[in-house]
Amino acid sequence: MVAFKTAEDRTLNDIRAIVGETACKSGPDAARYYEDPRGSFTGKDCIVVLPETTQQVSQVVRLCNSAGIAIIPYGGGTGVVAGQLSLDSDAAIILSLERMNRVRSVSPDDFVMVAEAGCVLENIHAEAERHDLMFPLSMASKGSCTIGGNLATNAGGIQVLRHGNARDLCVGIEAVMPSGDVLEELSPLRKNNTGYDLRHLLIGSEGTLGIITAASLTLKPLDPEAVTAFCAITSPADALRVLRALRTAIGNRMNGMELMSGFGVGLVCEHFPTLRNPFADDHPWYLLIDAAGNPGVRDETEAVLAECIEQGFVVDVVMAESEAQRSALWSLREHTPDANRKTGAFCSSDTAVPIGQIDAFVSGTHAAITGVHEGLRTNSYGHIGDGNIHHNVFPPTGISKADFLQAHPGIANRVRGAINEATLALGGSISAEHGIGRLKRQDLQKHASPSKMAVLRQIKQAIDPNNIMNPGALIE
Repeated sequence: MVAFKTAEDRTLNDIRAIVGETACKSGPDAARYYEDPRGSFTGKDCIVVLPETTQQVSQVVRLCNSAGIAIIPYGGGTGVVAGQLSLDSDAAIILSLERMNRVRSVSPDDFVMVAEAGCVLENIHAEAERHDLMFPLSMASKGSCTIGGNLATNAGGIQVLRHGNARDLCVGIEAVMPSGDVLEELSPLRKNNTGYDLRHLLIGSEGTLGIITAASLTLKPLDPEAVTAFCAITSPADALRVLRALRTAIGNRMNGMELMSGFGVGLVCEHFPTLRNPFADDHPWYLLIDAAGNPGVRDETEAVLAECIEQGFVVDVVMAESEAQRSALWSLREHTPDANRKTGAFCSSDTAVPIGQIDAFVSGTHAAITGVHEGLRTNSYGHIGDGNIHHNVFPPTGISKADFLQAHPGIANRVRGAINEATLALGGSISAEHGIGRLKRQDLQKHASPSKMAVLRQIKQAIDPNNIMNPGALIE
């Protein structure tokens, strides 16, 4: 790649002419673009470019393609696999979509919103609600993640059980390709068989094939009744029994079900004293259950959980009686990532297994983690309804993260490798919803079939022959 650091660089001056002097940042003004949210990586201090329109993105990409300058797309900066960072070279630009934050249109008849890539997910929720609709993609980082990043990584979140992943909630896309050409496919049509589905090729491609600049998002009607329950259980096996009972009884009115360890709930309450466990006694595991639909769904859910108590699958249940109580229960889950960081997690995982294997997965990975180093502590939690359970791993009690990593270099990679092996042994995936990025690139190379890797490289070469789009992410 061409070196790209000085103000005298002709291409940089051309980019400034396109986006404006103040829309190019470097040095201390750009420091936040070089950090990942967990403090695990620090990127190189590249020039940060902030275009405001698709036309500006197109012009910048065209210039970079001609000059052979790499582009690192940047959304909300919430990615945890270093997909938005340049770790190896400062001969690149970081292209942030944050100024492209407009909702272009909402069509209640089509149940479609057209939003630009820099729209924060929580703002999309609010805009949908202004039209008495909802956009069901949701996750703990909703206040800072952007829809462009959500689509680039095919984010999942807490309602996959009912509504699917990000790709399932997108009917059209606009993207700037490596040549600078704009792909305009924002039609709200549900039926459109006119060639290859380029939308799905770009979704989940992590910015390696093009830059998503806008999307047509699927909206849903607001549910007239919602129910949230917090259950105390003794094991992940019991969680599966509860999941099966609820899915059988209320079907696709189940929004999501989150498995939470007692250890993890304790960490949340320790670091966030305003939050509390609604049960007087501690339990080894908890379930956070969310369902919605027509009036009656609450009564049906409550009846199923009462039957689960009778059968011994559930120890106790708290049903939210108000929106404030629903929010308080969900806060226990939403504050889990921050509690993990505050406790000193040095390794986190994002893997998925078949739902029926979750009990074996949890016990197997805990054993594998302990096998790497005796005394490691693990908080397991996540989306049991789609098989995506996260592990956050901490040093033994009494040892700081910094001291532990200094004494045991490379241990994070060894723990991640042990989790990956346990996952794959059960027919799982090493990346469920966070993507591959740069963190897991070698893991993908190691575990994917040669034929799959060959096809990925062929697609990359065909669309981005100059390798300017997020080089080093996902594949070499």
